[in-house]
Amino acid sequence: MDTREYEWSDIGVVMAGRNVARFRNISYTESQEKEALYAKGDKPHGIQHGNKAFSGTVTLLQSELDAIDIAAGGDLLDARMNIIVSYGNPSKGDVIKTDLISSLEFTEVSKGMAQNDKFAEIELPFIALDIRRNYA
Repeated sequence: MDTREYEWSDIGVVMAGRNVARFRNISYTESQEKEALYAKGDKPHGIQHGNKAFSGTVTLLQSELDAIDIAAGGDLLDARMNIIVSYGNPSKGDVIKTDLISSLEFTEVSKGMAQNDKFAEIELPFIALDIRRNYA
């Protein structure tokens, strides 16, 4: 049995139509409101479902942020884009798995550096309209 898992070097990211090389982190979450439905007795009778939500963060180096900002038209807070995240390395025999984070918008952009920093790392939180796992 092959126990190989995806490694950091096996992840590819495309944002605003650009293949992103200088990203340090990407994380995204799908969530749905759920609530136990109570009626007679002290045990729930069912589980009711509410709204779904899609959010995450992408962390870029300063030079990549600048390039994405230009590709997005100059104002990341007004831009709407897709992010494609692919997992796998065909040269290692992996089947490529691709997730599509669609129609995302960044909720904040903050920059900063501290004494002795070797590079600037910028975390960009976002919300999206959908996340499609195993997108073909």
